[in-house]
Amino acid sequence: MFKKLLAFLAAMSLTAAFAAVDINKASEAELDGIKGVGPATSQRIVAERKKSEFKSWDDFIARVKGVGEKNAAKFSAEGMTVAGAPYQAENKTDAKTAKKDEKAIAVKPAASAASAAKN
Repeated sequence: MFKKLLAFLAAMSLTAAFAAVDINKASEAELDGIKGVGPATSQRIVAERKKSEFKSWDDFIARVKGVGEKNAAKFSAEGMTVAGAPYQAENKTDAKTAKKDEKAIAVKPAASAASAAKN
């Protein structure tokens, strides 16, 4: 019986550790509990939140100094949400790949013209 009680308590503590923390409702202490969020960052978050709630992750990133896309992704992975939503970074690799493809296409005709001029 005692072992079952201990197992239950351990499971409940793990569940609480992985619970989502909504940035618009969390206390400073709850924000500090998120890995990567220190006292200074949690104070900045609370100060900005007093002005108005965060509408989205983009709003959060724009308003809180020291938080960029990388930190937002880390915080979200640790359970932070904005208005109940986890952070979803835009797929920037697709944009970079598209630019590289455009450059490659633009270079190929020029290279072909240069080689044709030599012949």
